[in-house]
Amino acid sequence: MTESREKSCILEDKKTTEDSLLNKTMRATGLHAILVNPRQKENPIIKHIRNVPLEYKDSMADYILGTTTCALFLSLRYHQLYPEYIYHRIQMLGKRYLLRILLILVDVDNHETPIRELTKTCVIYNFTMILSWSFLEAGRYLETYKSFEHASFNTIQGRNSDDYYSRLVECFSTMRNINRDDAFSIIGNFRSLKRAINADKEEIMMIGGWGEQKAGRFKKTVTLPFIVKDSQK
Repeated sequence: MTESREKSCILEDKKTTEDSLLNKTMRATGLHAILVNPRQKENPIIKHIRNVPLEYKDSMADYILGTTTCALFLSLRYHQLYPEYIYHRIQMLGKRYLLRILLILVDVDNHETPIRELTKTCVIYNFTMILSWSFLEAGRYLETYKSFEHASFNTIQGRNSDDYYSRLVECFSTMRNINRDDAFSIIGNFRSLKRAINADKEEIMMIGGWGEQKAGRFKKTVTLPFIVKDSQK
């Protein structure tokens, strides 16, 4: 009987330890992930968030991007059908976060009037409005906010330092017609040299300030061979 009790105690202690480690791991993962409201699970924006991990968690916001930052997502087409929806969500969210983002998908032709109306709402309720013209662009905005959650103002302003991202900026800004602002924007979106080089031209074009010509020149530069072989005579 005594031996049986000892085995039972050992198993219970082991289970408690495993549960504790699992909880710590989940909390640690959540620090680096965008927390997504389950109601957003069918949103096409999800498949475009590739560079930051995702976790699903019930909350008043649609996306939690940090301890002080969150976002509500709104399609203008949906807003035209259900105009009271976003006002209800804003009131439910209240002042729970210091930085509250209203991420708007501009998917209608006549968008001037609703955007003007929503701009007033953002001013009244202290929201930051971000406009995107595709799900890909909207996903990039969420990734960028999460990626720069702990970035210092020196990194954002592009001051020189010895960290990895600053060296990438120096590398990219040596390319023809790519300035430091362009370098910061592409690094902020892809977060690594490998992802930036492997990105499709269309993905790069979605970054602010990057048009078709600049994206094309970048792709051409990073895919050129380092060693030029002598041409055969």
